[in-house]
Amino acid sequence: MLGDWVYSLPQVNAVINSVTAILLIAGKYQIRMGNKELHKRLMITSFILGIVFLLCYVTYHASVPSTHYQGEGFLKYIYFFLLVTHIITAIIVVPFVLLALFYALQENFFRHRKIVKYAHPLWLYVSITGVIVYLMISPYY
Repeated sequence: MLGDWVYSLPQVNAVINSVTAILLIAGKYQIRMGNKELHKRLMITSFILGIVFLLCYVTYHASVPSTHYQGEGFLKYIYFFLLVTHIITAIIVVPFVLLALFYALQENFFRHRKIVKYAHPLWLYVSITGVIVYLMISPYY
């Protein structure tokens, strides 16, 4: 075991998801305002946070037994719907984000814009639902 600090990783991941959602919204706003440099910095920061999130997520789940949702009734169905769609969307969004970053770094903004049309809302959904799922399961940690 890595130590008790790993038990704080779900909270860290919730913060990372929250900040990522804010940065994604700010980044979209900045590009619409024509501020390409700030947009670039916000998106690169979001990407780096995604990497940090993944490292924290893998570390936590490799070190700590799974926590099971214990809610009942309608909330249980909402939780599992959000969890399943969050996981599926998180898997789907990765190649979109990588392609969007690749095209942006290559300055192929035509293709970048085409892929971001899908990547941005998917990534935003993953970030927001990650926080909601955390808030719903956190009483059971």
